Amino acid sequence: MAVIEAIVEADDLRKNFDANEVLRGVSFVLAKGETLVVMGGSGAGKTVLLRLVAGLIRPDGGRLRVFGRNIENLSEEALLPLRRRMGYVFQSAALFDSLSVYENVAYPLREHTSLGEAEIDERVERNLSVVGLSRDVLPLLPSELSGGMRKRVGIARALSVEPEMLLFDEPTGGLDPTNSKLVIDLMRDLRGGVCDTAMVVTHDVELARTVADLAGAARIEPPHVSEAIQYRSLDRLAR
Repeated sequence: MAVIEAIVEADDLRKNFDANEVLRGVSFVLAKGETLVVMGGSGAGKTVLLRLVAGLIRPDGGRLRVFGRNIENLSEEALLPLRRRMGYVFQSAALFDSLSVYENVAYPLREHTSLGEAEIDERVERNLSVVGLSRDVLPLLPSELSGGMRKRVGIARALSVEPEMLLFDEPTGGLDPTNSKLVIDLMRDLRGGVCDTAMVVTHDVELARTVADLAGAARIEPPHVSEAIQYRSLDRLAR
C-alpha cells in the first residue's frame, strides 16, 4: 500500500480577531496529489484559513503542519523556505500596477532565486504559455488587461518558483462566465502536470465540482465561526 504524503495537516485550528471568533476547531489533511476545496459564504473565514496555511498569519490555537513542519511558532526566517514551496494566487490577482506583465511574473524569480536573466526570460514565457497567454502581453501593464487575463498572469506568477502546492483565493471571483470557465479549465489542467496539489477557497459550486477530489470538497459554514471542515461527496455540493 502506498504511503500518503501529507502536505498540510490542521488539527483543531482556532483564530480570533479581537473579540471576533473566526475559526474554531478546524481540522483537515491535504495529501500530495489532491485538490481540497473549502466552500462558504462571505465572512466565513475561508481566506483566513488560506493565510494560516501560507504562514502569513498565526493561529491562536491548534496545530498546523505544512510540508512536515509545525509552523504555528516558526520565525519569519524559518517560514521563508516553506513559502517558496507554495504559490499563492490572490483573489484580486494582486499584480503590481506599475510593473509590466513580464516584471510581475519575473518578480518572485528575482526575489527568491539566483537565476540569470536568460533563464528568467525563459521561465516567464513558459509560465505565460502554460496559462494560455502569448509573449505579446509581456510589455502590458495590469490596467491594460482584462479581468480574466489578470487572473491568469497571477497564476503564472505563482508558478514561477515551481511550487509543490498552489493556494487559490476565490480564483473565479469577479469574472464573467466565459473567463470563469477559462480559469477553471486551467486549474484542472495544472493538476495534470505543473502542480498536482492545491487548496482552493471559493463560493463557486461549479469550480468545486470541476477541480476538487471526491473526498476533498469541504464547506465552512457561516456565521463567522467554522467549527470543522466537513468532507462530503461532490455530487451533493449543488444541493
